[in-house]
Amino acid sequence: MDEIPSGRPNESHSENEQEHSDTDGEAESPRQPVEEPAEEGSAGTAPPTDWRSGYRLVMSVREFQALWLSHVLSMTGTSLLSIAVTVLVYQQTNSAVASGITLAMTFLPQAVGGVLLAGLADIFPRRQIIIASDLIRGILVLAIGWPGLPVWAIWTLLFFVILPTMPFAAARAALMADIVQGERYVAGSAIINLTTQAGQIGGLLLGGAVLTLIGPNSTMLLNGIAFALAALIVWAGVRFRPSTLADNEDNSRYWGITLEGFRMVAVDYRLRTLTLLAWLAGCYAVPLALANPLADELGGDAGTVSLIMGAVPVGALVGGLVLTRLVNPALRMRLLLPLAVLTSAPLLGFAADPPLWILLGLLAVSGMCGSYQFVANAAFVLCTPEQSRGRAFGLVASGLQAVQGLGMLLGSLLLAVTSTQLTVALAGACGVVLALLLTRPWHRVMPGVLEQVRTP
Repeated sequence: MDEIPSGRPNESHSENEQEHSDTDGEAESPRQPVEEPAEEGSAGTAPPTDWRSGYRLVMSVREFQALWLSHVLSMTGTSLLSIAVTVLVYQQTNSAVASGITLAMTFLPQAVGGVLLAGLADIFPRRQIIIASDLIRGILVLAIGWPGLPVWAIWTLLFFVILPTMPFAAARAALMADIVQGERYVAGSAIINLTTQAGQIGGLLLGGAVLTLIGPNSTMLLNGIAFALAALIVWAGVRFRPSTLADNEDNSRYWGITLEGFRMVAVDYRLRTLTLLAWLAGCYAVPLALANPLADELGGDAGTVSLIMGAVPVGALVGGLVLTRLVNPALRMRLLLPLAVLTSAPLLGFAADPPLWILLGLLAVSGMCGSYQFVANAAFVLCTPEQSRGRAFGLVASGLQAVQGLGMLLGSLLLAVTSTQLTVALAGACGVVLALLLTRPWHRVMPGVLEQVRTP
């Protein structure tokens, strides 16, 4: 863990990659792909580097099928939870402030969990982390649904329901790289992210109907069952793999291992640049936090809020499909920085105080361009040494939650001195400037990142 691999040696490497090596001060060492036996049900003879068949190849791997189906169930539980628990608290308190605190309690544990628990995904077998996280969440969700539970108890339980989310996501991302590599990993990661976007849309459309039909307490029961089934599917469908640190004599030094993850991301120029590209979300996530005041200024109602909240995931769903299905890997990498700029650029249009239909179009375009995150996410995992993927992913994801929270907080504070529309436009301007500042760093590391993604 003292050396940060920076890609497979190759005589044709550009001067950019040599500069990367000099800057990092780390010795080059070849990173070997994880060798796994051929999966049952995999697409045997299809060339792994054929990006056009990536989706088909990945969905034919039975272990990935299990991970994906488990993710569908987990997403269902999470979507229902975020709506049901807010309704449950509001029914008891009749307070919009209490409902707002409840939403914050779904955000804070993710920022904390990535820092405190990210190392678990490397220290313990990743399959076990996924199973344990779903079982813990299922049990605690059932407790939240207990009739008559006081609000403080609901908040406490909710914190611990959300807390395992980061080690769960880190373990799944790292485990998926053990199952599929290279361009197939990009396709698999895209499928997971597209499923997440579809789940958010479905939650907005169907969550209210489910709550109306069976009530929040019974909805919690369904949540618990969904998490339990997700754990069962992973247990039955994904084979056991030992911890990546099983043979490391220092694996008991938990905080040392976690700090090593921080150091690795900070030192490796590729990982650092990809991290900063991901953290731009702190700027363009601001409109989602201001959905209610935006709807009020437009004279809308709760339905308008749902439209505003749903425009971004709809755009991301379309953009993600186009980017990962119709665009070849080389062009995809070249487009990554322009798309990062264009994700924030549509928010500048809010300064013109547009009507609702134009506002929704701007948010949808922002979501479409924001699908660059699918590619950046996959590239980050593939550029990280296998034994460190869990903690690196968890730490960066935790930072992503933190910058989004900071952006939402600053956006809310700006409402005291300016309009909602202008606040969103300022957030967009900030995102454009910060993305442009990453132009030189990204062009410097892009060849090495592309080579790593192409490695089968």
